[in-house]
Amino acid sequence: MTLSEFKSLFDQYYTPIKNFLYYKSGNIEQSEDIAQDVFMKLWDKREEVQPETVKSYLYTIANNMLLNKIRHDKVVMNFAERHKTQQEEHSPEFALEEKEFKAELEEVIGAMPEKQREVFLMNRIDELTYKEIADRLALSVKAVEKRMHGALAHLREHIKYKI
Repeated sequence: MTLSEFKSLFDQYYTPIKNFLYYKSGNIEQSEDIAQDVFMKLWDKREEVQPETVKSYLYTIANNMLLNKIRHDKVVMNFAERHKTQQEEHSPEFALEEKEFKAELEEVIGAMPEKQREVFLMNRIDELTYKEIADRLALSVKAVEKRMHGALAHLREHIKYKI
């Protein structure tokens, strides 16, 4: 795909993709950000994407990126709610450390390879079993186990704070 072909695709699909994301999320700024990320991913994968499937590719990537963002936000929200009362009971130093840990956790989960992050969040947030994840992603249970192992190893390697 040449730069001019990419520009043409961007001009043709940016607004429909942004609107699709906005209709699903209700957040215009988030929709614009994700739409831009979709086209960055298209550029990264430009050699692999077939011209006849580019439209479905863009919508699939947009939907997946939105779902990943929603899952990520859900992790952050659940963590914050569970520890809200504890934070009120502890010292300001504890509150600061907890805030730093949350930020680091978000960053580490965000930096996790997409396939590992997807399995990790489906298991930890949606509380799906490995079998259910395997069925949804059309993978073997062994592949899900391997991705989860990689996700947990990534967390252990990159989290500085030990609980």
